[in-house]
Formats: sequence, C-alpha cells, structure tokens
Amino acid sequence: MKFPSPFYRWRPHPWHGLEAGPNPPLVVHAFIEITPFDLVKYEVDKETGYIRVDRPQRSSSQPPTLYGFIPRTYCGDRVGKLSPQSSGGDGDPLDICVISERPITKSEIILNARVVGGIQMIDGGEADDKIIGILYNDSFWQDAHELTDLPKALIDRLQHYFSTYKLSPGKEKSTYIADIYNAKRAHEVVRASLLDYEEIYGG
Repeated sequence: MKFPSPFYRWRPHPWHGLEAGPNPPLVVHAFIEITPFDLVKYEVDKETGYIRVDRPQRSSSQPPTLYGFIPRTYCGDRVGKLSPQSSGGDGDPLDICVISERPITKSEIILNARVVGGIQMIDGGEADDKIIGILYNDSFWQDAHELTDLPKALIDRLQHYFSTYKLSPGKEKSTYIADIYNAKRAHEVVRASLLDYEEIYGG
C-alpha cells in the first residue's frame, strides 16, 4: 500500500507537528480547542498534545466564536514588543478566534482561517493577543477583510468575553483589552509569533 504524503505514523502534536498554514500570515491553520457551545475551558496539554480540561467557565459567558491557536507560533519577545503595555509575550502559542456562518460544534479540529484583525489583550502583564479570522471559503463572510466589515456587536462580544472569562469572585481582574487592531497589524503579530517560535524551537 502506498501511503499519502505527508503520512504520520502517529498523531502529530497540534502545536509543534502541524504547519502554521497554507499562506501565513494571510491564511493560517487554526487548531480549535473550544466552541461557542462549550461551558468548560479546554486547552491543549503542551506535553502530550491532547485536550485537557482547564477549568469550568467561572461566569455565564460563552465564547462567541471558535477559539484555539495557530500551530508553530509562540508569543515571545517579538510579540511582546508589539504590545507596548506588556512586559513580554505569555509564552503560549498565538490564540485565534474564528468566525463561521454555520455552527461548528466539534473541537480538536483543524481549519483554515483568513486573518482580518486582532485583540491586544494583556493578561497578568503579559501579551496574550487574540487574532480574529474568518473560516476560509465561508461564502457568507467572503467580503469581510477587516474588523470594520464585521458587525460591531460581534467585536463587542469578543471584547466582553476576554475581559471577563477569567473573573473569579474575590480576586482582582487580571486581564484587560489594550487595543483592537486591523488586518495589517494582525499580520505583523502572526509574523512575529512565527519568528518567536523559530527562535525557541527551531524551524
């Protein structure tokens, strides 16, 4: 039997074993950890690559979009420098929110996303940017190329979610939104995260 190329004898690690995308920073791969239907925060286990239960959502907020990360990215010094109010990157892969017209209820999936903007979030003093993308070939959103092409209510929901999703009774708020940026700036952040990854883990 002839195996397809590439052929993985074992499941590749979603952070390190997948490509960043077909045409980064314009079109990237997104590995989805949670969906708008999840009431539990799931997160990839960095050692094994499997999905781990991080915590039940502390509030009634649910993610407004699909949420995951771009493989082979790292939020290090370069990403931190693009976020002047931070002390540096958070040391995680670059997060991405993906908008889709049709409901997608499964996590642990890979999809292509067209980058249209981003949210500059600060978490505990560190840069924790959220890239915003459109599901590639989604005909409903095919004319959306910037955040200004999206409904303001959707961007407001994303801001509210990331401003509150780590709130815990009796504890100080650790996150805030420093900026909302356009597609050009989002492309810069993706490029920076790719270079940060190469520096830490190699090409």
